[in-house]
Amino acid sequence: MGGESGMSIRSVNPENTPLLLDVMLGKLAVYLRMCGYDAVYALDRAVEADDRLLAVAETENRRLLTRDVQLAERAADGVLLESRAVVDQLRELRDTGFDLSLDEVPARCGRCNGSVERVDDGEETPEYAPDPSERAVFRCTRCGQYFWRGSHWDDVEETLNSL
Repeated sequence: MGGESGMSIRSVNPENTPLLLDVMLGKLAVYLRMCGYDAVYALDRAVEADDRLLAVAETENRRLLTRDVQLAERAADGVLLESRAVVDQLRELRDTGFDLSLDEVPARCGRCNGSVERVDDGEETPEYAPDPSERAVFRCTRCGQYFWRGSHWDDVEETLNSL
């Protein structure tokens, strides 16, 4: 990885590493959010220009992830990802020391990066969601999306375990 070459691997985890992902890494943002990372995706903020990305990374103390060699070199603590496929990008991050595991209780919304809260038993949920008294259901405090540990969660966990 370009921004990481020659450096020793250090532990990178959701508690100590807010991230900013450039426009080429939208799918990766979802995986990282499911792993608990505060992972801002550039297009969610309507930020595409390199100078604006660098400003957001600096202002918000975020580590920039990018596939752009020149942008990675300009970022204070940038990580250059060389792969196009999201599984290979995850492998690159893991090899650099990123903790890529799912927590029992999700912390971030995969759609918007908002924090999530558990839905109380007896609380009304959309028709498509399970009954919260039968299965843990979570709601994003920002966008209101409901989700739970189901087949998608299992698929992501399987992908992460296969790295």
